[in-house]
This record gives sequence, C-alpha cells and structure tokens, in this order.
Amino acid sequence: MQDFDYVIVGAGSAGSVLANRLSADSRNRVLLLEAGGSDLNFWVQVPIGYGKVYYDARVNWKYTTEPDPNRDNLPSYWPRGKVLGGSSSINAMVYVRGHPADYAEWGAVAPGWGWEDVAPVFRRMEDWAGGADAWRGAGGPLPVHDVSRDVHPLTRIYLKAAEEAGFPTNPDYNGADMEGAALYQINTKGGRRASTARCYLRPAMKRANLKVETRAHVTRILFEGRRAVGVEYMHKGRTLKVRARAEVILSGGAINSPQLLQLSGIGPGAVLQKHGVQVVRDAPHVGRNLADHLGADALYRANVPSLNQELNPLLGKVWAGLRYAMTRKGPLSLSLNQGGGFVRVMEGATKPDLQLYFSPVSYTRAPVGTRPLMNPDPFPGFLLGFNPCKPTSTGYLQIRSPDPFAAPEMHTNYLDTDYDRAVMLAGFRLIRKIAASPALHAVIEDEIIPGRQIDTDAALAQSIREKSWTVFHQCGTCRMGTDPAQSVVDERLRVHGIDGLRVADASIFPTIPTGNTNAPAIMVGEKASDLILADSA
Repeated sequence: MQDFDYVIVGAGSAGSVLANRLSADSRNRVLLLEAGGSDLNFWVQVPIGYGKVYYDARVNWKYTTEPDPNRDNLPSYWPRGKVLGGSSSINAMVYVRGHPADYAEWGAVAPGWGWEDVAPVFRRMEDWAGGADAWRGAGGPLPVHDVSRDVHPLTRIYLKAAEEAGFPTNPDYNGADMEGAALYQINTKGGRRASTARCYLRPAMKRANLKVETRAHVTRILFEGRRAVGVEYMHKGRTLKVRARAEVILSGGAINSPQLLQLSGIGPGAVLQKHGVQVVRDAPHVGRNLADHLGADALYRANVPSLNQELNPLLGKVWAGLRYAMTRKGPLSLSLNQGGGFVRVMEGATKPDLQLYFSPVSYTRAPVGTRPLMNPDPFPGFLLGFNPCKPTSTGYLQIRSPDPFAAPEMHTNYLDTDYDRAVMLAGFRLIRKIAASPALHAVIEDEIIPGRQIDTDAALAQSIREKSWTVFHQCGTCRMGTDPAQSVVDERLRVHGIDGLRVADASIFPTIPTGNTNAPAIMVGEKASDLILADSA
C-alpha cells in the first residue's frame, strides 16, 4: 500500500484547487484520484462544446433522478463532470460569486464563512478582465471576463427590453451591487474553457510531489477505529488501497461525496443497515439537505436572425468553425447563456430572488435522455428563462445498494413549498413582461413554448411542472455547521465524529447561493486548502 500525506477524491472544481494548493509545499505528498479521464477533449476545451458533452458518458456521470411527484412523476437528468476539472469541464462557464447575504447565512452556522471571510478568497482566485478594485481580483489563476466582445445583437436587445421593464443593466454583478440585468461573466481564456483542470491542476501536475490517477474509482474509505486512514479504489480492473498519513479529503461533489460516505459506513444508520453496510457513524444528514435551482423558460420565434442560423445550417457551422480555428472568437468561444441578471420579483424582497437567462439560440427540449441538448431549431429563435435564487424545497439522496458503481437514489422534491410554486409563477409572469417590452416585442414573431394560450395560473403551473429543468446546481448534501445534530462537517470541513476526514466541494454549502455554484465551489477548494495547511502547521 502506497503512502501519501493527503489523498483527494475527485479532481473537480474544488479537488483540482486542493491538489494545487496542498502540493505547493514540496514536503506534502499528494495523491489525486479521479474516476473520469483526461480533459484534453476537443468538445471539453471549446466553450460552446458543453452541448456536445451533455450526454457523453466519457466525461459525464449522466445521472437520472427518481420520478418527482411534485412534477407529475417526471425524472430529471443531472449531468455531472466525470473528468479532470469535474463539472467545471462540462458546465456553461458562467461565473457568479453569490450575494453577500448568502454568506451571512453560512457564517451564522459556520463561523469563518461570512462574506468578510470569503470575499478575499474570491479576489485571490480571480483574474478579472476589468482589473482589481475593492471588489474584484486580478492576477489570480482563474480568468473571468464578460461576453461583450462577441455578444449577439439579440442579447443587446434583451438588455434594452429589461431596462424598459424596469431593470437597468449592471456592468458587474460580482461587484458592489448584484442587482440588474447583465451580460454574463464566464471562465474562458484565449477562446478555450478555463476549467479548474486547466487553471489549477495542469500547472501543478509538473510537481514531483503530486500524483494524479485517472480512471480511479474510489469504492470506500478505510478506517482504523474512527480515523480515516486511506481509501480503496478500482483502477484498470484492479482493487488498490492507498494510505493517507494526514487526511483523506472528499471532493467528489454533491452526489458522489455523500454517496462515498454512505458506502463507507457514515450516513443514516437504517439506510446503511438495509444494504448491509457496516455503520461506522450513524450520521442522518449525509445525503440530506439536497438543494438545486429549478428553472423554466419560454421559447420565442424571432423575425430577425438568431444564433440558430449561424450554428444550424451546414455552411453556418463551417464558417463558425473556421472563425474559431483562426481567431478563437465567435459563437464557439462563448457560452450560450449570454445575458441574464439578478432581479427582485416577490413583494417585500430585499435582495435578488430571481436569476434571468437570455440565450440568442433556441432548441426544443426533448424528454430526458432522448437526444443531445444543444441542437438549434431550424428557424430564428431565442430563449428567455429564469430560476428562483433561493428555493426552499430540499430533496435527498441515498445509496440504492452496496455496489459502489451503482448510482444512488436521487430524490429531487422540487416545488414542494408554497414559496417555490409562487416564485416560479411570478418569474414566468416577469419574463413575459420583459418579452412584451418594446425592444423585444419588435423582434418576436410568436411564443412557441409554452404558447400564449397558456396564461392562467393553473395552466402555467402545469406547464412549469411538465417543462421545468434543473440548472445543474446540486449542493448541500454534506451540510456544514457547528452542530453535529444538524450538519455533516464542521466549520473547518472535518466530518463530525471522524478524524482525518474532510469534505470540500459544493456538498458542504449550508444553503444554496444566489447564482451559479461553480465559483463558490472553487472558493471552497481555496478556503479548504487554507484550513488544512493551517491545521497541519
């Protein structure tokens, strides 16, 4: 059995950061285990290529949830990264820190995680194209810029329509004020995706004290009493074990980290016993508190060209490909979500409660698992969508068998509260208000989905149940907090009641942040490295 100081499970948004920061000290021997393979895949590197890897099992866990009774017993498809960089290698690259109030919630249950604590970490990790100031960082490993350079003309029309509806454009929603319509900020550099694999891991892979093992599926954590001392994993058909002299760190994400804890005997005792797993610690909150952003959108047929014409016809695709190859610019260098923002929709809201999305391309969504996501429609069209920022419904996940290769049960429990159902209706009314503003109304030929005939609250609620979709922001399943009766890890990310074991990824979020979750997950990797190094000093 090989020995390392630190064994990190998962090379995703947080795990790649940890591998870099912990191995920066040459005295630390670090092993990073990743169930997936290399990120050196053309469609991973091309920013718009995330539509191509949406169902690609080579880089994607391709999870399907249990049927949700709140959504007419429909399952949801949850793509998650199974590749170096994790979901930062297959996501839409939108960069959102979250609202300071989110971190006030975190700090209330976990001292040291308030906004004043995490803001310097965000600044440290950023290389913001607008330059450093009191709010933003420059010179960090993670490139961030907005899409103004190549934004589609329809996106500018969206911003004008939002202003006409009462939501002025915010030039930097990650700055002093989050509120307003905006062009999205994304993580790319030189026309290529800037994942944590590219920005953190690959520079560190040159170090002799860091070993990265791909296609290494960790099957269980090894214990001596109540101390984690290593892991067992499968690699090329062999079962291997490795010892961690200092710590085992789980960075598998909101699904894989709680799954591995349960497979290893840390989780709800009754569930583990049902599947014949020896209980190391009865921890009922492992896999609970599953939060996610549920979204909905309207598809409009336009009377002016959209990105559909640039990406659908053969000649359009060829031209876009040639432009990208020669200049690293054009639609292939961007995310499809070019515009959006953060607004208030519910009466009495004191901070943004709705996130907006504008995509100058349209694709008719198909049932779960039937075809790739990003297949542009053959007519000019665009999508205008939203998701509530702070949903109150939570689900859970648990192992379905002791087989580490079997996906866990994932129970979404979307739309389970009156607030969530109300804010979804209010959100749909709001995007229709923006679409009716003079600027967008002038370019809209028709609302195709759900269709103008779907207008009563009851009809809209039914459409939302049928056609809503995850924004892929699963988090919270190893919730952080000082109270062991209500959380899985403490404020230093140590698993309650277990020595030598931490969790550092989106699963530790006490509450879901306002906005996309990748930036907060990277921040968790950065802050976790600070905590680990401080504790080892």
